[in-house]
Amino acid sequence: MKHRIIALAIGFLGLAEVTLAAQPAHPVNQSKDEETLWMMERAYWRYVEKNNLKAYANLWHENFLGWPSVSAAPVHKDHITAWITSQTSKGLRFKAGEFKPAALQVTGDVASCCYWITLSWLDKEGNGAPSTIRITHAWLRSGGQWRIISGMSMPEPKRETK
Repeated sequence: MKHRIIALAIGFLGLAEVTLAAQPAHPVNQSKDEETLWMMERAYWRYVEKNNLKAYANLWHENFLGWPSVSAAPVHKDHITAWITSQTSKGLRFKAGEFKPAALQVTGDVASCCYWITLSWLDKEGNGAPSTIRITHAWLRSGGQWRIISGMSMPEPKRETK
């Protein structure tokens, strides 16, 4: 019995060692990077809500290429505000709703952020149907600054209710 307990203890210690060794090493500053990136993603939507196109455009890398769900084809930075101005020119006002993080991965100077956001375009009476979209942004750190280098979005499929 004593030998069995010792063998089990050695087995558990070996398993624990293998498990711990398999854990990826995280740089000390990764959690700070994650905090910064989530803060910037939330700022993105505040800038849209305030129609601050200058601050919004400053989030984007000069060589951005992405495919917003509202665009028929991929766009570069010079067209990144078109989805906003196409609505505000009709007198609509943007309203951000729930921001729900899904995943974030930082690898050196590159990061991927994935999340859901619920949003509405409101008319003068405050009416507008909310919709939820999925967002993926690729961020690149250059000169100590994070900028969005690529991204995609898509509408969240409607869930059937029973």
